[in-house]
Amino acid sequence: MPDVVPAPRPGTANVQMSKHVLRTDELDYQLPQALIATRPVEPRDSAKMLVISRCRDTIEHRHVRDLPGYLQSGDAMVFNTTAVVRARLLGRRVGTGGRVEGLFLDEPEPGRWLVMLRSNGRLRRGQQIELLDPQGRAQGHLLELLDRQAAGWVARVLGPGSATSVLDRVGHTPLPPYIRRARGDQLVADALDRQWYQTVYADAQQRGSVAAPTAGLHFTPDLLGRLEKSGVQRIDVMLHIGLGTFQPITSPRIDQHVMHEEHYVVSPDAIAALREQRTGRRGRIFAVGSTVVRTLESLPEPLPQTTALDGPLGGQTNLLIAPPYQFKYVDGMLTNFHLPRSTLLALVAAMIGLDRLKAVYHEAIEQRYRFYSYGDAMLILP
Repeated sequence: MPDVVPAPRPGTANVQMSKHVLRTDELDYQLPQALIATRPVEPRDSAKMLVISRCRDTIEHRHVRDLPGYLQSGDAMVFNTTAVVRARLLGRRVGTGGRVEGLFLDEPEPGRWLVMLRSNGRLRRGQQIELLDPQGRAQGHLLELLDRQAAGWVARVLGPGSATSVLDRVGHTPLPPYIRRARGDQLVADALDRQWYQTVYADAQQRGSVAAPTAGLHFTPDLLGRLEKSGVQRIDVMLHIGLGTFQPITSPRIDQHVMHEEHYVVSPDAIAALREQRTGRRGRIFAVGSTVVRTLESLPEPLPQTTALDGPLGGQTNLLIAPPYQFKYVDGMLTNFHLPRSTLLALVAAMIGLDRLKAVYHEAIEQRYRFYSYGDAMLILP
Protein backbone atom coordinates (compact mmCIF):
# COMPACT_ATOMS: atom_id res chain seq x y z
CA MET A 1 0.00 0.00 0.00
CA PRO A 2 1.40 3.48 -0.82
CA ASP A 3 2.56 5.67 2.03
CA VAL A 4 0.09 8.23 3.32
CA VAL A 5 0.85 11.71 2.06
CA PRO A 6 0.75 14.12 5.02
CA ALA A 7 -1.86 16.82 4.67
CA PRO A 8 -1.20 20.32 5.99
CA ARG A 9 -2.29 20.40 9.64
CA PRO A 10 -5.33 22.58 10.25
CA GLY A 11 -5.46 25.07 13.06
CA THR A 12 -8.20 24.95 15.63
CA ALA A 13 -11.35 26.47 14.22
CA ASN A 14 -12.41 28.35 17.31
CA VAL A 15 -9.65 30.94 17.22
CA GLN A 16 -11.26 32.90 14.40
CA MET A 17 -12.08 36.52 15.06
CA SER A 18 -15.41 36.89 16.85
CA LYS A 19 -17.11 39.30 19.20
CA HIS A 20 -18.29 36.37 21.27
CA VAL A 21 -16.18 33.45 22.49
CA LEU A 22 -18.32 30.41 23.27
CA ARG A 23 -18.52 29.62 26.96
CA THR A 24 -18.60 25.95 27.88
CA ASP A 25 -21.73 26.39 30.00
CA GLU A 26 -23.57 27.51 26.86
CA LEU A 27 -23.29 23.89 25.70
CA ASP A 28 -25.01 22.54 28.80
CA TYR A 29 -28.48 21.05 29.03
CA GLN A 30 -30.42 18.73 31.32
CA LEU A 31 -31.35 15.29 29.97
CA PRO A 32 -33.73 12.90 31.74
CA GLN A 33 -31.90 9.66 32.49
CA ALA A 34 -34.67 7.67 30.81
CA LEU A 35 -33.76 9.18 27.41
CA ILE A 36 -30.25 7.66 27.35
CA ALA A 37 -30.53 4.79 24.87
CA THR A 38 -29.18 1.54 26.34
CA ARG A 39 -29.55 -0.45 23.11
CA PRO A 40 -30.27 0.40 19.48
CA VAL A 41 -33.67 0.02 17.87
CA GLU A 42 -34.13 -2.78 15.34
CA PRO A 43 -33.87 -2.52 12.42
CA ARG A 44 -31.26 0.17 12.67
CA ASP A 45 -32.90 2.52 10.19
CA SER A 46 -36.16 2.58 12.19
CA ALA A 47 -34.56 5.08 14.58
CA LYS A 48 -36.27 8.45 14.72
CA MET A 49 -34.71 11.29 12.73
CA LEU A 50 -35.21 14.96 13.50
CA VAL A 51 -34.81 16.91 10.24
CA ILE A 52 -33.63 20.52 10.37
CA SER A 53 -33.73 22.74 7.28
CA ARG A 54 -31.41 25.68 7.83
CA CYS A 55 -32.65 27.71 4.86
CA ARG A 56 -36.35 27.23 5.73
CA ASP A 57 -35.81 27.16 9.51
CA THR A 58 -38.14 24.17 9.93
CA ILE A 59 -38.14 20.96 11.96
CA GLU A 60 -39.69 17.68 10.88
CA HIS A 61 -39.96 14.37 12.71
CA ARG A 62 -39.17 11.37 10.55
CA HIS A 63 -37.20 8.10 10.64
CA VAL A 64 -33.74 7.30 9.31
CA ARG A 65 -35.29 5.07 6.65
CA ASP A 66 -36.79 8.27 5.16
CA LEU A 67 -33.30 9.64 4.44
CA PRO A 68 -33.36 9.06 0.63
CA GLY A 69 -36.35 11.40 0.35
CA TYR A 70 -34.24 14.32 1.62
CA LEU A 71 -31.29 13.80 -0.73
CA GLN A 72 -31.07 14.48 -4.44
CA SER A 73 -29.49 12.62 -7.33
CA GLY A 74 -25.93 13.93 -7.54
CA ASP A 75 -25.56 14.47 -3.78
CA ALA A 76 -22.77 12.60 -2.00
CA MET A 77 -22.75 10.99 1.44
CA VAL A 78 -19.38 10.50 3.10
CA PHE A 79 -18.86 7.60 5.51
CA ASN A 80 -16.14 6.77 8.03
CA THR A 81 -15.21 3.12 7.45
CA THR A 82 -13.10 2.71 10.59
CA ALA A 83 -13.79 -0.42 12.64
CA VAL A 84 -14.06 -0.57 16.42
CA VAL A 85 -11.43 -2.54 18.31
CA ARG A 86 -12.57 -4.70 21.23
CA ALA A 87 -10.66 -2.28 23.39
CA ARG A 88 -12.29 -2.57 26.81
CA LEU A 89 -10.18 -4.58 29.24
CA LEU A 90 -11.29 -6.55 32.30
CA GLY A 91 -8.84 -8.46 34.44
CA ARG A 92 -7.54 -9.33 37.87
CA ARG A 93 -4.25 -8.71 39.62
CA VAL A 94 -1.96 -11.69 39.75
CA GLY A 95 -1.49 -12.64 43.40
CA THR A 96 -4.38 -10.71 44.93
CA GLY A 97 -7.21 -11.27 42.45
CA GLY A 98 -8.21 -7.60 42.69
CA ARG A 99 -10.45 -6.39 39.86
CA VAL A 100 -8.92 -4.16 37.19
CA GLU A 101 -10.69 -2.55 34.24
CA GLY A 102 -9.56 -0.22 31.53
CA LEU A 103 -9.15 0.56 27.86
CA PHE A 104 -6.59 -0.34 25.22
CA LEU A 105 -5.45 2.82 23.43
CA ASP A 106 -2.58 1.92 21.14
CA GLU A 107 0.27 -0.49 20.41
CA PRO A 108 3.22 1.84 19.69
CA GLU A 109 5.47 -1.16 19.14
CA PRO A 110 4.85 -4.92 19.05
CA GLY A 111 4.17 -6.32 22.50
CA ARG A 112 3.86 -2.92 24.19
CA TRP A 113 0.49 -1.37 24.81
CA LEU A 114 -0.67 2.04 25.93
CA VAL A 115 -3.65 1.49 28.24
CA MET A 116 -5.82 3.34 30.73
CA LEU A 117 -6.54 1.32 33.86
CA ARG A 118 -8.36 1.71 37.13
CA SER A 119 -8.58 -0.45 40.20
CA ASN A 120 -9.78 -0.21 43.79
CA GLY A 121 -6.17 -0.50 44.91
CA ARG A 122 -3.17 1.48 43.73
CA LEU A 123 -1.51 0.14 40.60
CA ARG A 124 2.29 -0.06 40.63
CA ARG A 125 5.14 -0.68 38.24
CA GLY A 126 5.88 -4.36 37.82
CA GLN A 127 2.39 -5.57 38.68
CA GLN A 128 0.85 -8.17 36.41
CA ILE A 129 -2.80 -8.27 35.36
CA GLU A 130 -4.49 -11.39 34.00
CA LEU A 131 -6.89 -10.45 31.21
CA LEU A 132 -10.33 -12.07 31.17
CA ASP A 133 -12.53 -12.65 28.13
CA PRO A 134 -16.24 -11.65 27.95
CA GLN A 135 -17.16 -14.97 29.60
CA GLY A 136 -14.82 -14.20 32.52
CA ARG A 137 -12.25 -16.79 31.50
CA ALA A 138 -8.46 -16.39 31.45
CA GLN A 139 -6.88 -16.96 28.04
CA GLY A 140 -3.22 -16.89 29.03
CA HIS A 141 -2.61 -13.18 28.37
CA LEU A 142 -1.01 -10.97 31.02
CA LEU A 143 -0.24 -7.26 31.16
CA GLU A 144 2.90 -6.24 33.03
CA LEU A 145 2.89 -2.57 34.00
CA LEU A 146 6.10 -0.85 32.94
CA ASP A 147 5.69 2.89 33.40
CA ARG A 148 3.17 5.70 33.69
CA GLN A 149 2.50 7.79 30.59
CA ALA A 150 0.25 10.82 31.09
CA ALA A 151 -3.02 9.43 32.49
CA GLY A 152 -2.27 5.89 31.31
CA TRP A 153 0.25 3.08 31.50
CA VAL A 154 2.77 1.52 29.19
CA ALA A 155 2.43 -2.24 29.60
CA ARG A 156 4.15 -5.30 28.19
CA VAL A 157 1.88 -8.04 26.90
CA LEU A 158 2.95 -11.50 28.04
CA GLY A 159 1.52 -14.02 25.62
CA PRO A 160 1.57 -14.58 21.87
CA GLY A 161 -0.15 -12.51 19.19
CA SER A 162 -0.61 -8.97 17.95
CA ALA A 163 -2.82 -6.48 19.78
CA THR A 164 -5.69 -7.20 17.39
CA SER A 165 -5.50 -10.96 17.85
CA VAL A 166 -5.21 -10.69 21.64
CA LEU A 167 -8.13 -8.27 21.84
CA ASP A 168 -10.18 -10.56 19.61
CA ARG A 169 -9.85 -13.17 22.36
CA VAL A 170 -10.00 -11.15 25.58
CA GLY A 171 -11.27 -7.69 24.59
CA HIS A 172 -14.74 -6.41 25.40
CA THR A 173 -16.84 -3.94 23.43
CA PRO A 174 -15.74 -0.41 24.42
CA LEU A 175 -19.19 0.96 25.19
CA PRO A 176 -19.19 4.49 26.60
CA PRO A 177 -19.53 4.45 30.40
CA TYR A 178 -22.83 6.37 30.29
CA ILE A 179 -24.50 3.44 28.50
CA ARG A 180 -23.23 0.94 31.08
CA ARG A 181 -24.42 3.22 33.90
CA ALA A 182 -27.84 3.74 32.30
CA ARG A 183 -28.31 -0.02 31.97
CA GLY A 184 -28.10 -0.49 35.70
CA ASP A 185 -28.97 -4.12 36.41
CA GLN A 186 -29.80 -4.93 32.78
CA LEU A 187 -27.65 -7.79 31.53
CA VAL A 188 -26.64 -7.55 27.87
CA ALA A 189 -24.29 -10.10 26.33
CA ASP A 190 -21.07 -8.61 24.98
CA ALA A 191 -21.68 -10.52 21.73
CA LEU A 192 -24.76 -8.34 21.13
CA ASP A 193 -22.89 -5.11 21.80
CA ARG A 194 -20.09 -6.30 19.54
CA GLN A 195 -22.64 -6.49 16.71
CA TRP A 196 -24.57 -3.34 17.61
CA TYR A 197 -21.53 -1.10 18.20
CA GLN A 198 -20.12 -1.51 14.68
CA THR A 199 -21.36 -0.02 11.42
CA VAL A 200 -22.50 -2.45 8.72
CA TYR A 201 -19.92 -0.91 6.36
CA ALA A 202 -16.93 -1.01 8.76
CA ASP A 203 -13.74 -2.22 7.10
CA ALA A 204 -12.24 -5.04 9.20
CA GLN A 205 -8.81 -4.10 7.82
CA GLN A 206 -9.15 -0.65 9.40
CA ARG A 207 -9.60 -1.61 13.03
CA GLY A 208 -8.29 1.23 15.13
CA SER A 209 -11.18 3.03 16.86
CA VAL A 210 -11.99 2.79 20.56
CA ALA A 211 -15.44 4.26 19.90
CA ALA A 212 -17.92 3.85 17.05
CA PRO A 213 -18.79 6.52 14.48
CA THR A 214 -22.27 6.49 15.95
CA ALA A 215 -24.18 8.30 13.19
CA GLY A 216 -23.24 5.39 10.94
CA LEU A 217 -24.86 2.86 13.28
CA HIS A 218 -28.25 3.79 11.77
CA PHE A 219 -27.49 2.38 8.33
CA THR A 220 -28.66 -0.99 7.01
CA PRO A 221 -27.66 -2.69 3.75
CA ASP A 222 -31.16 -1.94 2.46
CA LEU A 223 -30.86 1.78 3.21
CA LEU A 224 -27.42 1.95 1.57
CA GLY A 225 -28.88 0.24 -1.50
CA ARG A 226 -31.81 2.66 -1.72
CA LEU A 227 -29.46 5.63 -1.48
CA GLU A 228 -27.37 4.25 -4.33
CA LYS A 229 -30.46 3.64 -6.47
CA SER A 230 -31.61 7.21 -5.91
CA GLY A 231 -28.36 8.56 -7.38
CA VAL A 232 -26.58 9.46 -4.13
CA GLN A 233 -22.86 8.85 -4.43
CA ARG A 234 -21.05 7.11 -1.57
CA ILE A 235 -17.57 8.34 -0.61
CA ASP A 236 -15.51 6.53 2.05
CA VAL A 237 -12.88 8.07 4.32
CA MET A 238 -11.26 6.78 7.49
CA LEU A 239 -10.66 8.39 10.86
CA HIS A 240 -9.73 6.29 13.90
CA ILE A 241 -11.76 7.57 16.84
CA GLY A 242 -9.86 8.06 20.08
CA LEU A 243 -10.89 8.28 23.69
CA GLY A 244 -10.87 12.08 23.60
CA THR A 245 -13.97 12.26 21.41
CA PHE A 246 -16.20 11.79 24.48
CA GLN A 247 -14.16 13.89 26.90
CA PRO A 248 -16.14 16.82 28.30
CA ILE A 249 -14.77 20.32 27.97
CA THR A 250 -13.51 21.29 31.42
CA SER A 251 -12.19 24.77 30.65
CA PRO A 252 -14.55 27.77 31.14
CA ARG A 253 -14.27 28.77 27.47
CA ILE A 254 -14.12 26.46 24.49
CA ASP A 255 -11.12 28.26 22.98
CA GLN A 256 -9.11 27.13 26.04
CA HIS A 257 -9.84 23.43 25.39
CA VAL A 258 -6.93 21.25 24.26
CA MET A 259 -8.28 19.10 21.45
CA HIS A 260 -7.25 15.45 21.13
CA GLU A 261 -5.55 14.16 17.97
CA GLU A 262 -6.96 11.46 15.71
CA HIS A 263 -5.49 9.72 12.67
CA TYR A 264 -7.27 9.99 9.31
CA VAL A 265 -6.71 8.74 5.77
CA VAL A 266 -8.46 9.82 2.55
CA SER A 267 -7.78 7.79 -0.59
CA PRO A 268 -7.02 9.36 -3.99
CA ASP A 269 -10.38 8.04 -5.26
CA ALA A 270 -12.17 9.85 -2.43
CA ILE A 271 -10.19 13.04 -3.11
CA ALA A 272 -11.18 12.82 -6.79
CA ALA A 273 -14.85 12.32 -5.90
CA LEU A 274 -14.80 15.26 -3.48
CA ARG A 275 -13.15 17.47 -6.09
CA GLU A 276 -15.84 16.50 -8.58
CA GLN A 277 -18.56 17.40 -6.09
CA ARG A 278 -17.02 20.83 -5.54
CA THR A 279 -15.50 21.87 -8.86
CA GLY A 280 -18.03 19.99 -11.02
CA ARG A 281 -20.92 21.24 -8.86
CA ARG A 282 -22.55 17.81 -9.04
CA GLY A 283 -24.41 18.14 -5.77
CA ARG A 284 -24.19 18.63 -2.05
CA ILE A 285 -21.82 16.86 0.36
CA PHE A 286 -23.39 15.27 3.44
CA ALA A 287 -21.20 13.94 6.23
CA VAL A 288 -22.30 10.89 8.19
CA GLY A 289 -21.20 11.95 11.65
CA SER A 290 -18.85 14.41 13.28
CA THR A 291 -15.76 12.30 12.55
CA VAL A 292 -16.40 12.66 8.82
CA VAL A 293 -16.90 16.42 9.25
CA ARG A 294 -13.54 16.72 11.03
CA THR A 295 -11.84 14.59 8.39
CA LEU A 296 -13.17 16.61 5.45
CA GLU A 297 -12.57 19.96 7.09
CA SER A 298 -8.98 18.91 7.87
CA LEU A 299 -8.23 18.53 4.16
CA PRO A 300 -6.33 21.30 2.34
CA GLU A 301 -8.14 23.89 0.30
CA PRO A 302 -8.21 23.61 -2.64
CA LEU A 303 -8.11 19.83 -2.86
CA PRO A 304 -5.07 18.59 -4.77
CA GLN A 305 -5.25 16.97 -8.16
CA THR A 306 -4.95 13.21 -7.69
CA THR A 307 -2.18 13.18 -10.29
CA ALA A 308 -0.11 15.15 -7.79
CA LEU A 309 -0.56 12.54 -5.04
CA ASP A 310 1.75 9.60 -4.47
CA GLY A 311 -0.79 7.90 -2.24
CA PRO A 312 -3.61 8.55 0.26
CA LEU A 313 -3.81 11.92 1.96
CA GLY A 314 -3.88 11.99 5.72
CA GLY A 315 -2.21 12.46 9.05
CA GLN A 316 -3.21 13.62 12.52
CA THR A 317 -5.95 16.17 13.10
CA ASN A 318 -6.74 18.13 16.23
CA LEU A 319 -9.32 20.31 14.52
CA LEU A 320 -11.87 21.77 16.93
CA ILE A 321 -14.94 23.08 15.12
CA ALA A 322 -17.05 25.55 17.06
CA PRO A 323 -18.88 28.82 16.39
CA PRO A 324 -17.80 30.76 14.41
CA TYR A 325 -16.71 28.42 11.63
CA GLN A 326 -17.01 28.57 7.85
CA PHE A 327 -17.32 25.05 6.47
CA LYS A 328 -15.14 24.37 3.42
CA TYR A 329 -16.57 21.08 2.20
CA VAL A 330 -19.55 19.96 4.27
CA ASP A 331 -23.04 21.14 3.29
CA GLY A 332 -25.07 18.99 5.68
CA MET A 333 -24.74 16.10 8.07
CA LEU A 334 -26.42 13.19 9.80
CA THR A 335 -25.54 13.07 13.46
CA ASN A 336 -26.67 11.73 16.83
CA PHE A 337 -27.67 13.70 19.92
CA HIS A 338 -24.52 14.44 21.87
CA LEU A 339 -23.34 14.85 25.45
CA PRO A 340 -23.54 18.30 27.04
CA ARG A 341 -20.33 20.33 27.24
CA SER A 342 -18.74 18.27 24.47
CA THR A 343 -16.76 19.20 21.36
CA LEU A 344 -19.32 17.20 19.35
CA LEU A 345 -22.07 19.53 20.51
CA ALA A 346 -19.89 22.54 19.65
CA LEU A 347 -19.49 21.20 16.11
CA VAL A 348 -23.26 20.99 15.64
CA ALA A 349 -23.62 24.50 17.05
CA ALA A 350 -21.15 25.71 14.42
CA MET A 351 -23.39 24.29 11.69
CA ILE A 352 -26.84 25.38 12.90
CA GLY A 353 -26.14 28.16 15.39
CA LEU A 354 -26.18 28.06 19.18
CA ASP A 355 -29.75 29.37 19.66
CA ARG A 356 -31.15 26.92 17.13
CA LEU A 357 -29.16 24.10 18.73
CA LYS A 358 -30.75 24.81 22.12
CA ALA A 359 -34.22 24.94 20.58
CA VAL A 360 -33.69 21.68 18.68
CA TYR A 361 -32.42 19.81 21.73
CA HIS A 362 -35.36 21.10 23.76
CA GLU A 363 -37.71 19.84 21.05
CA ALA A 364 -35.94 16.45 20.94
CA ILE A 365 -36.32 16.04 24.70
CA GLU A 366 -39.99 17.07 24.55
CA GLN A 367 -40.59 14.52 21.76
CA ARG A 368 -38.80 11.78 23.73
CA TYR A 369 -35.97 11.19 21.28
CA ARG A 370 -33.36 8.67 22.43
CA PHE A 371 -29.92 10.20 23.08
CA TYR A 372 -26.25 9.36 22.63
CA SER A 373 -24.48 6.46 20.92
CA TYR A 374 -27.39 4.01 20.62
CA GLY A 375 -29.95 6.78 20.22
CA ASP A 376 -31.84 8.56 17.45
CA ALA A 377 -30.52 10.83 14.70
CA MET A 378 -30.63 14.38 13.43
CA LEU A 379 -30.39 15.32 9.74
CA ILE A 380 -29.12 18.84 9.08
CA LEU A 381 -30.06 20.15 5.63
CA PRO A 382 -28.52 23.24 3.99
